[in-house]
Amino acid sequence: MPFVTKLRFQSGDRDALDDTVDSLREMLERKGAECKGPHTEPSERVRVPLYDRLAPGAELGSWGYEVFARRLEIHGNDHIAREVGHMEFPDSVHVEIEVDQKRAVGYRA
Repeated sequence: MPFVTKLRFQSGDRDALDDTVDSLREMLERKGAECKGPHTEPSERVRVPLYDRLAPGAELGSWGYEVFARRLEIHGNDHIAREVGHMEFPDSVHVEIEVDQKRAVGYRA
């Protein structure tokens, strides 16, 4: 049964995110993996409160930044997906990996 490896990349640095995803996509294509994406998700605006002390107190304001996300899927090619799971990515890029096993229509366990 084939596996689908779903990768989700997030970063506040759009250039680092795009470079990471583009280089991964090129590597997957060179190795002959069936790859779908990258798909761009809407960016998310995050606000973080700032305080002048560690103890509870008055808030100084907030700091805001934008988080960008991309999704990529690898179909089949389990050995290549395993290799991607062991790769080093930049510290500024957060990577989530999910593996789904697809069953043929009418398959009974």
